[in-house]
Amino acid sequence: MTSKEIRNQFIQFFRDKDHKFVRSAGVVPFDDPTLLFTNAGMNQFKGIFLGNENVDHPRAVNSQKCIRVSGKHNDLEEVGKDTYHHTFFEMLGNWSFGDYYKAEAITWAWELFTDVWKIPKDKLYATVYQDDDEAFDLWKSQTDIMPEHILRFGAKDNFWEMGETGPCGPCSELHVDIGGDSVIAGSDPDRGVNTDNPRFMELWNLVFIQYNRDEEGELSELPHKHVDTGAGFERIVAYLQGKDSNYETDLFIPILEKIADISGVAYKRDDRGMPHRVIADHLRMLTFSITDGALPANDGRGYVLRRILRRAARFGRNLGMTKPFISELVPTLVEVMGEAFPEIAERCDYVQRVIRAEEESFSVTLDRGIQIFNGLASELQGSGKNTIPGEDVFKLYDTYGFPVDLTRLMAEEQELAIDEEGFEQQMDAQREQARSQHRFKQSGSGENEWIVLREGKDSTFLGYTHAQADAHILRYRSEEDGYVVVLDRTPFYAESGGQVGDTGLLLGPEFRAVVTDTQKEGDSYLHFVKVEQGELSGEPLMAEVDESRRNAIRRNHSATHLLNAALRNVLGDHVKQSGSLVNDVHLRFDFNHFEKVTAQDLREIERQVNHQIRQNNTTLVLRLDFDHAREEGALAFFGEKYGDEVRTVKFGDYSHELCGGIHVHASGDIGYFRIQSESSIASGVRRIEAITGRAAEEQAREEREIVDQLRNLLKMDSADLVQKIDDAFQERRRLEKELKQQKLQSTTSNLDNILDKSVDIEGISVLIDSISVSNMEELKQVADELVLKIGSGVGVLGTVIEEAPYVVCTVTEDVIAGKKLKAGDIVRELGARLGGGGGGKPHMATAGGKDAEKLEEVLAEVPEIIRGMLA
Repeated sequence: MTSKEIRNQFIQFFRDKDHKFVRSAGVVPFDDPTLLFTNAGMNQFKGIFLGNENVDHPRAVNSQKCIRVSGKHNDLEEVGKDTYHHTFFEMLGNWSFGDYYKAEAITWAWELFTDVWKIPKDKLYATVYQDDDEAFDLWKSQTDIMPEHILRFGAKDNFWEMGETGPCGPCSELHVDIGGDSVIAGSDPDRGVNTDNPRFMELWNLVFIQYNRDEEGELSELPHKHVDTGAGFERIVAYLQGKDSNYETDLFIPILEKIADISGVAYKRDDRGMPHRVIADHLRMLTFSITDGALPANDGRGYVLRRILRRAARFGRNLGMTKPFISELVPTLVEVMGEAFPEIAERCDYVQRVIRAEEESFSVTLDRGIQIFNGLASELQGSGKNTIPGEDVFKLYDTYGFPVDLTRLMAEEQELAIDEEGFEQQMDAQREQARSQHRFKQSGSGENEWIVLREGKDSTFLGYTHAQADAHILRYRSEEDGYVVVLDRTPFYAESGGQVGDTGLLLGPEFRAVVTDTQKEGDSYLHFVKVEQGELSGEPLMAEVDESRRNAIRRNHSATHLLNAALRNVLGDHVKQSGSLVNDVHLRFDFNHFEKVTAQDLREIERQVNHQIRQNNTTLVLRLDFDHAREEGALAFFGEKYGDEVRTVKFGDYSHELCGGIHVHASGDIGYFRIQSESSIASGVRRIEAITGRAAEEQAREEREIVDQLRNLLKMDSADLVQKIDDAFQERRRLEKELKQQKLQSTTSNLDNILDKSVDIEGISVLIDSISVSNMEELKQVADELVLKIGSGVGVLGTVIEEAPYVVCTVTEDVIAGKKLKAGDIVRELGARLGGGGGGKPHMATAGGKDAEKLEEVLAEVPEIIRGMLA
């Protein structure tokens, strides 16, 4: 069977058992600040397990894209060394949300493995939590597994927890005996199962979520029990294809062959093939993470990408590849996995450009860094030492961009260690700064408990059609500066997809509260309120959105859709949204592009948007099947989470996007669109800020008034203003230059008078004086003239520029050779006495200080300084 067939069989098996297929969430969880990357299939269902989201179908199945490269789940160091560890992998899973439980999960897992995939029953082992008699008995009664192959283990191996607190429960794993030397299987970990013994491979973990762990560590039964399973796709494919390594499957072989083709080094299954395996694995991680919105950077998840890419690039050097090559492998990965995950096919060109740019940037320093490392290694080995000092590890990191794990890897290859503690000491300041900026904390609803006023279904959203609605407060909790309120019905839009939350009022007969913001927690709309009159109660009230503010927001939101389309028309289809902010003041749109947008392109983008506004196309809002919407060409917005049925927003044939936000009724309602700025916010990411409607009109009016004032002041037509102002600036620059030249000529013409002040110090003519110049460049020019006039000797000139003292010293060549006097030595002493420092070449040097009042005093000390140097 091919990997595609195996994946499809798993999904279809559970679809036939009334499971709803759920598309994989992105590997970059923008809606979950507790995670750097999606690392398990359950991540996108966490809100359901926590009770924050409602369930639209009690059973689900999917194949989730996962990345494990940091924190608790970190397989990076093992990648390529063994046959099964990866930074990127797929997790097949089926879920029950308060529906079926252990009996069905166990029965179906056994049925799929033995009836569908024909895995020999005598090769399978089931593990259960030591106290889970229910699961143990179900394996015996519901399957025909060999009873002695049902093994009990403790919490370390067979009890799953989401975190230190929250939903948790026992788990039951399926392991397969893949053969090898004779081993007596049993519950003793030393004998094989649940150990590192390569003969026994874990294929599937069935988690039974039945408890909640509180802050004291106590367990209590959950009102609804769930099933969360995870089956390692790569391992299953390897076993079903009769391979003893994941890298031998059709998921990896085409990539390994492409690496061999590019490098000219054939792939070997032994240690010689480790570079091929690492590169193939890292390619998958990079392609999927960049596709889903991550970019290489110096912190957070961006730094993880940078580490992975540099690690792959260095392994390429092991294969003799000195030029960027990783980007060339992306199309091969698309051929392997693009059918199951079409997003990597859609963004193939973009991913290649990001990787190529990063490779080229690192390539400049990689070879030099390797050279430095090899020198360190040789020096250590020659002296009989085996540990690279922490400061050298830090230098490789700080100067040459070598992540510490890359240096560690290179050291291990030469049987060396690195001084981890010393490196950490060097990194402390930077690490602390990074930690303060990128702490991923468990999100929660706060310490205060909800006070329930009424029962019933909450947060029925009416905001697409209503700005007012009758409502009741169902529950509330206190906050530092007010309350958080949940209503049964609400017209307030909660912040999502870049659009800020609505504000407004809650009004009752003797009650008034200002809604300052609206957020979403799972399926619940949270209204942040400040009570101005009365008390919170379950009595009827009127919820009123601030319509003026909402209308400004909707204009800006609809404009982002037109802007997105215009960007793609003008710059190319590679443009993808990578962030946005839409509020009542302006809009901000971040997108992928690799160079500054030219002024000409910005004008064309602005022109197209305003043309579409004048077309006044009616906003067409439809609810479509996700796949149908994508086939129709609808673009997905950054950071949104989409179900099977999606809401699409269309403006004529120009713009079509998936979007859950509030929009104008027709494009003409936007009024007017103006771009305010275009800038870079990260490598390969640009930002446009713009305004619409009345704000755009006001800005245009203000600019027109400025133009009128200039036109009246200069007595000319608007068309001639730019040339006139440019001519004026050119004339000013010419006059300033002429004035400087005249001042310099005046200063240098007085040098003859200064020459009369020279003194003789042990046969050397020394000239000392203070002059007036505008900058250091003029000071040096005067010194050049001085050296020509004195012929032989030393010249020291002082000046004050912007309240700071400066000196310049010139020494003629004959004095340098005969008396060993150097200008640099003289000014260093002068600079120190002025409270600063200086230096330069033997024939001319400069110094600066802090205390201008000391200048004359220090100049008077020059003869003493020179005598001291001649002694």
